[in-house]
Amino acid sequence: MHTTAIAPETATAKGGLPPIVLIHGLWMTPKSWDTFAEYFRAKGHEVIVPGWPGVDGRSPAFLRKDATSLKGVGLRQIVDHYERIIRALPAKPIIMGHSFGGIITQMLADRGLGLAVVGIAPGQTAGVLSLPLSTLRSGLPVLYNPFAINGANRLTKAHFRYTFGNDLTRAESDAIYEEQAIPSVNRVFFEGVLSLPNERGGVTHVDYAKPDRAPFLVITGTKDHVVPAAAGRAIVKKYRQAGPAVVDYLEFEGRTHRLVSQDGWEEIAEAALSWALAKAGVPA
Repeated sequence: MHTTAIAPETATAKGGLPPIVLIHGLWMTPKSWDTFAEYFRAKGHEVIVPGWPGVDGRSPAFLRKDATSLKGVGLRQIVDHYERIIRALPAKPIIMGHSFGGIITQMLADRGLGLAVVGIAPGQTAGVLSLPLSTLRSGLPVLYNPFAINGANRLTKAHFRYTFGNDLTRAESDAIYEEQAIPSVNRVFFEGVLSLPNERGGVTHVDYAKPDRAPFLVITGTKDHVVPAAAGRAIVKKYRQAGPAVVDYLEFEGRTHRLVSQDGWEEIAEAALSWALAKAGVPA
């Protein structure tokens, strides 16, 4: 879906600052962004944190009991959903996506959206072939059964700790699971993985050489099992080899896949925001 773009003004009614759209990842809801959202609002930004179709408006506890709304949801449907939201805003936003939300962010940038875009532990788009073993292990609850492509699989608490809470005790990780974790949207995960060797025709296709794409920042952590730093560097390399648009990279020591809420998340939030405002040409 491609509709007429909004005017490229950067100011909003809130102090001349651009709005910020935050996009959550697989197994999560908008709640995973509570930290960054409040941080950015305290700095005067309008912050919009929509859920994926099937997730929006439903609590993690509800979705763990009834995942019907997640079944069969596809990636293009999700990207179209966010595009509609972004094009309805009065000004072009900064877009930030975490994990699979980072794939969605890249696809939105490919559609000409965003003043600046940030992928925090972003998934790989079509043609980025780096797929570490830890990433595959993270996806086993979905990948083990290809016949469940339209299903919605739950993570065990043990697997959640491997994927999201590997800096925590089991009790600490379990508490976050109860507060935030939801079943996966299986089709999205299969579409992402199957796109990797199919750069031109994969669902996650983007034009790496697009010269007018919004500046893009990739952020990774050195202890991330889902998107290891090596995968983040492979994404950056792919873009830089293809075209002239700005692509920058930040790597944080000791950070896991939970970069947006792990202790010290404020450092990442401030780095992402400062970079985005600078690239968007917004005065400090």
